Amino acid sequence: MVVGAFPMAKLLYLGIRQVSKPLANRIKDAARRSEFFKTYICLPPAQLYHWVEMRTKMRIMGFRGTTIKPLNEEAAADLGAELLGEATIFVVGGGCLVLEYMRQQSQQRHKEEEQRAAWTALLDEVGRLALTLEALQAQVQAVPTPGALEEVRAELQEVRAQLRARDPPPKCQAAPVVSPSKE
Repeated sequence: MVVGAFPMAKLLYLGIRQVSKPLANRIKDAARRSEFFKTYICLPPAQLYHWVEMRTKMRIMGFRGTTIKPLNEEAAADLGAELLGEATIFVVGGGCLVLEYMRQQSQQRHKEEEQRAAWTALLDEVGRLALTLEALQAQVQAVPTPGALEEVRAELQEVRAQLRARDPPPKCQAAPVVSPSKE
């Protein structure tokens, strides 16, 4: 998955860069035209960047303690506008990454909630099935076994046999016919 996702990340980065370049170019043009923007927004970061870059280069070459001349205003304005354009591209790309991260987190939370709901439903179903099983087991225990039924039938036949042996069946006697009387 990572191998397939990496080229997509590059493509996404290039797409974001291409989309944000016109925005960065407009900001650069505005920075070059506006005195306020040039003086307070572009020049200070450009001079700081130039100072850090030159200081690092001097230390690498072994020159310590040398003074660094500031850039002229035109070069500083161009460098500041370039820095501002790159910062714009970086901010847009970073914003896209943050939004994608938030979207992924939201999807992950949603998936976890679905799994929790499915787990709860399964637990409820298991509980319901356990109660049904207990009820069925109680019914099975209440029903006499076939052997017990045979024993009850045998006892019943014995009781009938004993009753017949004690009392012979009564003989049927005809009832006297009464003739209608003449009154």
